[in-house]
Amino acid sequence: MSTKLCASDLVPAGFTAERITRVGDETCILLSRTDATAACPACGRMSRTVRSRYCRQVADLPLSGRRVRLLVRTRRFACDAVLCGKQIFAERFGDVLPPYARRTGRLEHVVHHLALALGGRPAARFAQRLMLPVSNDTLLRVIRRQGLPPSAPPSVIGIDDWAWRRNHRYGTIVCDLERRRPVSLLPEAWLRQNPQIQIVARDRGGAYGLAAARALPDAVQVADRWHLMENASRAFLDAVRKSMRQIRKTLGATRVDPKLLTAAERLQYEGYLRREQTNAAIMALSKDSMTIKEIVRLTGHSRGLVRQVLRGQRNDVFRSRESSLEMYLEWLDAQWAAGRRNGTELWRRLRTQGFRGSRRVVSEWATRRKRADKADADTLTRTFSARTIARLLTTNRDNLTKSETVTIAAIESGVPLLIAARDIITDFHVMVRRKMESQLMPWIDRARDSLVASFGNGVVKDIKAVRAAIASPWSNGQTEGQITKLKLVKRQMYGRGKLDLLQARLIGAT
Repeated sequence: MSTKLCASDLVPAGFTAERITRVGDETCILLSRTDATAACPACGRMSRTVRSRYCRQVADLPLSGRRVRLLVRTRRFACDAVLCGKQIFAERFGDVLPPYARRTGRLEHVVHHLALALGGRPAARFAQRLMLPVSNDTLLRVIRRQGLPPSAPPSVIGIDDWAWRRNHRYGTIVCDLERRRPVSLLPEAWLRQNPQIQIVARDRGGAYGLAAARALPDAVQVADRWHLMENASRAFLDAVRKSMRQIRKTLGATRVDPKLLTAAERLQYEGYLRREQTNAAIMALSKDSMTIKEIVRLTGHSRGLVRQVLRGQRNDVFRSRESSLEMYLEWLDAQWAAGRRNGTELWRRLRTQGFRGSRRVVSEWATRRKRADKADADTLTRTFSARTIARLLTTNRDNLTKSETVTIAAIESGVPLLIAARDIITDFHVMVRRKMESQLMPWIDRARDSLVASFGNGVVKDIKAVRAAIASPWSNGQTEGQITKLKLVKRQMYGRGKLDLLQARLIGAT
């Protein structure tokens, strides 16, 4: 069907609709310009000389559930300027139809915001429903081409790393903390190009501090408060690991009789003895003034393992694994004292109490009790792990069971250095939360002679950033949130490894 139309709201300004044709589910509109002249894009001289014509095909917004294709009759003009390098040029249509575009400006605007809101594949599927067929890559290219409108350069930024692919490839994100949006994925070169930055919030990684100091020597670096708190808690956990032998001695659980172990516990105990031999060999080599590299080359162990042994982080004790009988031990002890010592009979009675374990578990417990009674020895006392002890030591007493309270009381009286380290870490948390910057130096003096001295030394090395973290309102939490948002964006990506498209999608995010 062919129809003649006058200018209307459906036709872009400056055009005349010559014909409308419907072909299948598509509406084709033939347009032409009303102006008799056109300006040369090189020199700006107006020309009236038309040399030829051709037809451009561009997509436009849908109409009544049908796709719309504009057939724009485009003229080629001759430039009369003698010194102009362009002899022939095609007329320009401004923002209505950009040069070389295959979509109108208003359709490009819709596609851009659709891609910003949904990403690649979801936006492509939704656009198909809207009669705007565009591909995943087209949506991402639109974001990369347009991005965000220019804004004032940032003065407060946050820096953090994130994984393109975990354990294989990492990148760095820079966020504008005042406007709450990412601005770049490549840090140091970008920092050098923005000397107006005054504050850099970062985590406690030394590489970021060094890069910021080189690129922006006058900027104030702020350590992330969450990382400070987490590092302090980890330092206390390391202190508990170093004190595990003293803790076990305090609890009276230093004796291990292999005859009283079950088959699974015996395998665990043999592995514990091998680890102890490894630790002793590494410590002996260290006492001979050998470096970590030499110890690694001589023993064949990894550098990380050797470093853990030398720092005392692998100096644990043997702990029997937790049994499914833990909550029934008091009942079993009462039955044992009453003379009921048959493992099968105890298992049957225990089933009525709600126990769902196998008969072998109860039989092994009964056999170990018989051997302990016969040898006049104590049964193996189970010791909490270092992580559990650290949690119990920092938990309110009202939230502990009676047995846990007795255990913690014994540790507090038997291992005073560990309790002093706990108080130091607690004071550090309070100092950061309440922004008590004046107590930082006295706290460092207390930490130097404690089990958390390594954490205190790390604070001293980064003291300016730590001091700013306590006093400044800025932190790196926004950057962590943008990384979470970036992970969601990466899931929407079409394909993998498209760094430039992902960077465009990230910078285009609002």
